[in-house]
Amino acid sequence: MSQRKNILFIMCDQLRYDYLSCAGHKTLHTPNIDSLAERGVRFSNAYVQSPICGPSRMSTYTGRYPSNHGATANFVPLRVGELNIGDHLKPLGIRPVLVGKTHMIPDQEGMKRLGIDPASPIGVHHSQIGFEPYERDDGIHPDLVLKPNVAYNNYLKERGYDDHENPWHWAANSVERRGEIRSGFFNDVAQLPARVSEEDSETPYMTRRAMQFIEEDDGEKPWCLHLSYIKPHWPYIAPAPYNDMYSAADVQDVHRSETERENTNQLAQHFQERICGQTFSREEARETVIPAYMGLIKQIDDQLGILFEFMEKKDLMKSTMIVFTSDHGEYFGDHWMGDKDFFHDPAVKVPLIISDPDPSCDNTRGSVQNAPVEAIDLVPTFIEYAGGAVPKHILDGRSLMPLLQGNDVPWREFVVSEYDYFQQSFSPKTGRAPLECRIYMIKNDRWKYIHAPGFLPILFDLTNDPDEFVDLGNSDDHTDARQYMHYALADWSLQYRQRETVSEERAEQMVGLEDKFGVLIGYWNEEDVKPPATAPDFESGPKAH
Repeated sequence: MSQRKNILFIMCDQLRYDYLSCAGHKTLHTPNIDSLAERGVRFSNAYVQSPICGPSRMSTYTGRYPSNHGATANFVPLRVGELNIGDHLKPLGIRPVLVGKTHMIPDQEGMKRLGIDPASPIGVHHSQIGFEPYERDDGIHPDLVLKPNVAYNNYLKERGYDDHENPWHWAANSVERRGEIRSGFFNDVAQLPARVSEEDSETPYMTRRAMQFIEEDDGEKPWCLHLSYIKPHWPYIAPAPYNDMYSAADVQDVHRSETERENTNQLAQHFQERICGQTFSREEARETVIPAYMGLIKQIDDQLGILFEFMEKKDLMKSTMIVFTSDHGEYFGDHWMGDKDFFHDPAVKVPLIISDPDPSCDNTRGSVQNAPVEAIDLVPTFIEYAGGAVPKHILDGRSLMPLLQGNDVPWREFVVSEYDYFQQSFSPKTGRAPLECRIYMIKNDRWKYIHAPGFLPILFDLTNDPDEFVDLGNSDDHTDARQYMHYALADWSLQYRQRETVSEERAEQMVGLEDKFGVLIGYWNEEDVKPPATAPDFESGPKAH
């Protein structure tokens, strides 16, 4: 009997691509993540399909671009019936299990219209984007919208953190200074330790929950365990000793130029002027917050070491593909911006490491793959890894298995990312209706082009300006380059991904179908009628896939 092939799908939240030692960070050492890169492939040009949690994750979990799945901003529901990771993996015998965050917003109106009970198995499937929620926790629990019975809150109360109804906020993500409790949403306290012990903080808690699932698994079915950490996402509060493990001396130079504030694209300027951009344009903020951010990453790396050792003892490392990535990055003052939401590399380029223990991948172990890959490539990769056929009429992504196996295959030229900015507080100033607040990024090896209807385009020459400092969106000398990238974006936008009920294989069988059915259109007489090549399949009709 062949050994089960599992998938451990690890995702961090807001982890920059360059904050790992294997990616070149000078003082943040991440030996356990590095060891994963040594056992697999590190993809150095991996891009998410939206620079914010919700739409990025919905793309990752569906294998489709935001403009195809429709969940184009945070808090926008994913329409009911959109095929998700569970739809693709469950028929292959894989059990998709969630520990942590998905940011999934279910389509309650759609389920009501179709008569689907949200508590029914099919309702839970759509509400949890195909995952079995062993423990779902989207990780941001502000007091005003606190959901009852958050499992982590109940855990903290049992551990004695019971002086507030919401210990996620007022214990795990707050600090105490001179007898005053301060919320971790305020960045001036980021250097102080969280009010919880390291053991009781979020990252070890979720790691333990993942190990508990593995411990309880009956071994009957292979699983895809999505361990989705909320950290190092804000609030940037770390428990001791991680809060002061790093200092201002470890903060690498900011990545920005004064030229970026001269004749700035009007939409980019709106993003620069957000409060987070103003805050992290100050060196004091960077030197206060980034060390805590580094500590949160170090804690994740330490916890992954514990998890990998646990899996080694369970003899699971030889039968488990391990994927490590992030849903987007963080600016921290680069390009005069903060948080994410725009399209410079600090926001849309992410770490991606995949280790497949199968001998077919032995030749690529420890290598760095520079091909342009996208987060939507993960679902087709999982499908092929599990022995399934990738439904190319549904998925926008491409399986990475050929790259993991070292095969030379034709690859994409462009990566694309999208975002709807209608929720931004500045959007009314643009004079644009919510449906008009759209931004698209398309990038190849030479150019990065950003198109926002109603605004001048942005163009970066990545060969001569790899830092993305000089916007050529209004340069007379770059009209041809802008036109080339705009046409490439137009070609991408016209891709056909809505015919989800007929596979390419079935489409080929349907060539000349009317003739085969005996629907004779345009024939002069019986002499023109040719016998059908094959008998029509009247019973089943066009098959989906």
